[in-house]
Amino acid sequence: MNDPAHRAALEARNAALRSQVDTMLVNLERQTAALKEAQAAAPQTATATSPDGLVQAVVNAAGVVTDVKLAPSAFERSTPDKLSRAIVQTIQQATLDVRRQAEEALAPFQNAMPDLPDLFPGAPSLKNLLPQPPPPVERPRRARDEDPDEESGPVLRGDGW
Repeated sequence: MNDPAHRAALEARNAALRSQVDTMLVNLERQTAALKEAQAAAPQTATATSPDGLVQAVVNAAGVVTDVKLAPSAFERSTPDKLSRAIVQTIQQATLDVRRQAEEALAPFQNAMPDLPDLFPGAPSLKNLLPQPPPPVERPRRARDEDPDEESGPVLRGDGW
């Protein structure tokens, strides 16, 4: 196998492979830098307000609640049941908003970046690194004959709940 032609062909193939790997690494470094910039520019929090304006919730980029504010008139204008539903729905909306904003900021990179299996056959995929949120929990509906606006008791009870 000391044939000069064979050796030259092997060296040419090795040089071509090295060039491909070098190009892939340069592209990966460029995409990684752009991804870091997009992550830094992505929103760090999202704020949502309930339709009635009584509840405001702030969540961070991970969807963790960082603040909940109630309007001063919340206990006068609502019932505990409606207020608790508004709090949950407002938090869920803020969580969806921050996730949507992050997805929009990172969308250009979803399809442009090579995945590990593209580079190394058999390697696990990195495309689904972000955990999927659990579906929103819906509260049970009242029976049809119950009035959902009817007071179920005083707005504030002596026991705090």
